[in-house]
Amino acid sequence: MPRRSDIKTILLIGSGPIVIGQACEFDYSGTQAVKALKEEGYKVILVNSNPATIMTDPELADATYIEPITPYFIEKIIQKEQPDAILPTMGGQTALNTAIALNESGVLNKYGIELIGAKVDSIRKAESRELFNNSMNKIGLETAKGQFVNTYKEAQDFIDQIGFPVIIRPSFTLGGTGGGIAYNYEEFENFVNRGLTTSPVNQVLIEESLIGWKEFELEVMRDSNDNFVVICSIENFDPMGVHTGDSITVAPAQTLSDKQYQKLRDAAKKVISEIGVETGGSNIQFAVNPVTGRIIVIEMNPRVSRSSALASKATGFPIAKIAAKLAVGYTLDEIPNDITKTTPSCFEPVIDYVVVKIPRWDFNKFRSPNPESDVLGVQMKSVGEVMSFGRNFKEAFQKAIRSLEIGRSGLGADGKDLYTTGQLLNIKGKDKDELIDKIITKLQTPRNDNIFYLRYALLLGVSIEQLYTSTQIDPWFLNQIREIVEMEKELTEYML
Repeated sequence: MPRRSDIKTILLIGSGPIVIGQACEFDYSGTQAVKALKEEGYKVILVNSNPATIMTDPELADATYIEPITPYFIEKIIQKEQPDAILPTMGGQTALNTAIALNESGVLNKYGIELIGAKVDSIRKAESRELFNNSMNKIGLETAKGQFVNTYKEAQDFIDQIGFPVIIRPSFTLGGTGGGIAYNYEEFENFVNRGLTTSPVNQVLIEESLIGWKEFELEVMRDSNDNFVVICSIENFDPMGVHTGDSITVAPAQTLSDKQYQKLRDAAKKVISEIGVETGGSNIQFAVNPVTGRIIVIEMNPRVSRSSALASKATGFPIAKIAAKLAVGYTLDEIPNDITKTTPSCFEPVIDYVVVKIPRWDFNKFRSPNPESDVLGVQMKSVGEVMSFGRNFKEAFQKAIRSLEIGRSGLGADGKDLYTTGQLLNIKGKDKDELIDKIITKLQTPRNDNIFYLRYALLLGVSIEQLYTSTQIDPWFLNQIREIVEMEKELTEYML
């Protein structure tokens, strides 16, 4: 299909200030989209309340508004600029929520403006956990057992049926804001009331805990001709229970069999088709039971996300640029691949290297009297992230640690550990047993420095099986770290 000629001016909504719970992924994606649309000859109007971004550089869009991203101010901009369409999928949850509000208030209909990239029904089905669960049931895919509640009384009635632990997820929030894992009634009351307050529709989902399951993401794209491609598979190093933004992630997925991958791929195709995203990229998250292989669909983002930026950089496939062109009428087979220059974008990228992303936390700067403030859970706490490339996981992992700017040169062997290599290798008897108990106890709770304690445990001779039982981190990853530790032990035997 040729580009649409009935659209002349497009309003692109940004994500606003960068807050804890997101990286700079929307600036990265928004900048790509503005360039792509201008390349096609469209007039681009940009609204973003954050001037400290690349996308708000004056020379980028045809008109840039540094205004609050609210329906009131967006309508004022619409009155002045008279856009033909709004592209809300580059500004994260903020842009999607604003687009929905503009539609519900009648502003889009009043000015004859079309939403491109994702339709209102698609956004609702993906972002409302109740509608999403209904959609998954319709196509025969499993979601976690749960119930939507709008009051604490409803929540109390449901918890008596399902029991603890449970995960509380507010509807229409970014980065898991307001959510949590409840192990008892006190935590349950706190998370439910906070989630009801945080959710713009005063609704939370209470669902069975999938803690300990493996988590995977597929970054996918679909066009109006139903062409479908998987850009990248991403695997979480940490098990379910840790927000994907706070987990180390690896691309491509390392522990999936080909059969499992094909199941996830088929499921992703069903999900994006059912939700109805016809012109752009989406991020679909799955949980896989490591024992039974049972697959659960966690959620879908009908927009570019933090994972979109990771997948773009990992594969060289410019997701936001392609998504913007799909939104104005092109199909994947009509857009040339930026890397090969000869093949179309409907060819799936294949990479022969490994990419590792490690989040960056700053708990020292954001101090809290609560000793549990650095515990990682379903609400994102990282303030940024690094990513690195390597010929294998070990190389990329070591590079990523070195890139964190926390004064570490990698995993071990830099003289900055709490316990020296010599101490850990030579400790004996009761002292060794006590130290092992101390480290294993710490590893049972996900925290930002646990990767260094995995090394301590391995140097003390703790088995992979015991570490897996304590952390639920896949044995394949634990063995990779063990190989790094074994190399370190070998190097200590040599003298300069």
